[in-house]
Amino acid sequence: MSPLVAPHFRLRDWTEGGWTIEDSIALARQVKPLGVDLIDASSGGIVPWAKIPLGPGYQTPFAERIRRDAGILTGAVGMITAPEQAQHIIATGQADIVLLARELLRDPYWPLRAAHVLKQQIAWPKQYERARF
Repeated sequence: MSPLVAPHFRLRDWTEGGWTIEDSIALARQVKPLGVDLIDASSGGIVPWAKIPLGPGYQTPFAERIRRDAGILTGAVGMITAPEQAQHIIATGQADIVLLARELLRDPYWPLRAAHVLKQQIAWPKQYERARF
């Protein structure tokens, strides 16, 4: 059987009586034996009146809790914009992978720039060789 990826589900509705991190941990524990191997730890943001405390890496604690309490791989999301920030999340065990969305819309070359900033050697696409830093 091929590995499964859990559907993108909300970790917290940011509303009274909504879905909580404890609900997500319980769900992660249930789906892991079914073959799910990675949880995309997003808190949703779909309730129009919710007051979400935005800030750099604001959803990373959800990935960390699920990873620790459910024993499953997690992906951190939520205003992760700097290469150093992404590296810190992985290096400190807060998540197993950093998932970028809006930042890649703003900067589609983010992975190449991050490799440069973090002094990592990566293979560039042949077409990009003349545009290197």
